[in-house]
Amino acid sequence: MTTINPRLTHSFRFVRATYAHGVAELAYAFDQGDEMVERIRFPDAPALPAERQHAFDAALKLLHLVAGVSYYKAGVPPKIDVEPLDEATADLADALYLHGLAEFAYRNGLDLRGRIAFPRASAPSPARGEGPRLPEAPVLDLPRRTLVPIGGGKDSLVAVEAIKSIGGAATAVWIGNSPLIAACAERTGLPTLNIQRELSPVLFELNRLGAWNGHIPVTAVNSAILALAAILYGYDSIAFANERSASAATLEYEGQQVNHQWSKGFAFEAMLSDWLHTHVAADLDYCSLLRPYSELAITRAFARLTPYFDAFSSCNRNFRILGPKPADRWCGQCPKCHFVFLALAPFLPKPRLLSIFGRNLLDDETQAAGFDALLEYQDHKPFECVGEGAEARAAMYALSQRSEWQEDALVARFIREILPQLDRSQLAIEPWLLPSDEHRVPARLQPALQAIG
Repeated sequence: MTTINPRLTHSFRFVRATYAHGVAELAYAFDQGDEMVERIRFPDAPALPAERQHAFDAALKLLHLVAGVSYYKAGVPPKIDVEPLDEATADLADALYLHGLAEFAYRNGLDLRGRIAFPRASAPSPARGEGPRLPEAPVLDLPRRTLVPIGGGKDSLVAVEAIKSIGGAATAVWIGNSPLIAACAERTGLPTLNIQRELSPVLFELNRLGAWNGHIPVTAVNSAILALAAILYGYDSIAFANERSASAATLEYEGQQVNHQWSKGFAFEAMLSDWLHTHVAADLDYCSLLRPYSELAITRAFARLTPYFDAFSSCNRNFRILGPKPADRWCGQCPKCHFVFLALAPFLPKPRLLSIFGRNLLDDETQAAGFDALLEYQDHKPFECVGEGAEARAAMYALSQRSEWQEDALVARFIREILPQLDRSQLAIEPWLLPSDEHRVPARLQPALQAIG
């Protein structure tokens, strides 16, 4: 293996994307350096019907572009070397790399604006007054069933139960090895599909040699993998469980919005949904079933799903651990633990909540800084998949009005120090429980929304 410092390279090359016998291979390289080959393994892959071949090829091309973000960020060279793309594909790739890597750029002191430019094929100019129009891809008559990604946390389980409530055919799908996710998927009672993603070992060697590193828009990569899976196995919809607060930026830096959850947000969802309809299949729908809802509304819905209480976890630190005790599933220290505890508290009896976590996070003074960040009090929202600051303040205010919580250390501190600085008219929890009408949920799945709200 030759060594190369990707920070000193001039181009990032998309070398090839191939598929055979259930394995997609995606190859990339910096300049003329070693190829970085990623493999996606689709278990028990069926033979691809001939009428889906064109759609499959388009979805594979998309996956090649999207998964490349993991490798491009190691060097962020000035040139992106790929065959010229049509306008819609180039727009999607440009947006994904710019906004999906915004947190990575912020943390590394980089500015990617003006640097990311996927090559575009020349196209005839549209008639005056008209924007470019892409024809719909063909209708493939895909089977009416849904891939529901499972992440091990509350949101995807709410989505699963909503689809089950309308008798919808669905499969619980996840990517990678996680015993916790596998246990949650099994608990749903749905058929399961576990896809494997193997990053190139060359990337880890580059990281060892000092490559740029940081957050990537992994939901976008998983979405592209599932688009390919939908064509391969035969599904007409992919229903993620991303809530509306995923669209809210974490902070603004030098005029650019930085959103840890950009590829979970509505802008990306709409862009990818449109792209799949025009490039892959007119009847392949991509959406988030929970898009109309706030984190608090979703948490209220989850509070009714008691069979999952001893199986789920949103904790990223303990994510790979599945133990018999709550403390094995919840570290109790990270932003996800803090937020899920705070969001569930208004909707569950206190003893039940403490039994889920194995401790009372709001009665621990050492956790003050973590909850302050959620409240956006003297800090910005954490770089994590958590709700908006105003949501967290509404949840904490609700607890401050309840006698069983008022004496806990951090609730008492909120009442004493933070609440006097807030406008109480902005702290009601009820508005957060109302759904928005901004979503891409297809008509077939819209009845499931009633089970959430």
